[in-house]
Amino acid sequence: MPSAFSHLDSSGNAAMVNVGSKPSTERVAKAEAVVDLSSATMELLRRAALPKGDVLTCAKLAGIMAAKRVGELIPLCHPLNLTFVDLSFVIKGDSIYITSETRTVGPTGVEMEAIVAAQMAATTIYDMCKAVQRDIVIRRVRLLHKRGGKSGEFNAQPLPE
Repeated sequence: MPSAFSHLDSSGNAAMVNVGSKPSTERVAKAEAVVDLSSATMELLRRAALPKGDVLTCAKLAGIMAAKRVGELIPLCHPLNLTFVDLSFVIKGDSIYITSETRTVGPTGVEMEAIVAAQMAATTIYDMCKAVQRDIVIRRVRLLHKRGGKSGEFNAQPLPE
């Protein structure tokens, strides 16, 4: 474990990490978020009867757009040339399980892009459903997998439903 913080300079000021000398490798990350709805709201979503329209298509597009803007949203993140972004949705009971995947070839990872994509998709689901339910719960936002770079591969341990 490094003894100094990577995002602080020698004077203790915030600083962006210089990745210019790091080798470009393929980087992959997957993240998840879960959105819990009421049974009534889920039924409206399943019937495509929510007032704002197609919830999951809108959420997918929002997640893709957000992944492409992470360098603008998180102060010390590098802007990345993403080669792939995708989101998938699985409905189990009254919950929507969102999985995002991001890829690039470069000197730094895409974990933040995957996490922000999942979060923005979840937030968009909230926005699309809030007209009929305000107590929607967004939970379990986390990195599931990352590959590439010096730190190697990471796989999250399964969590209980």
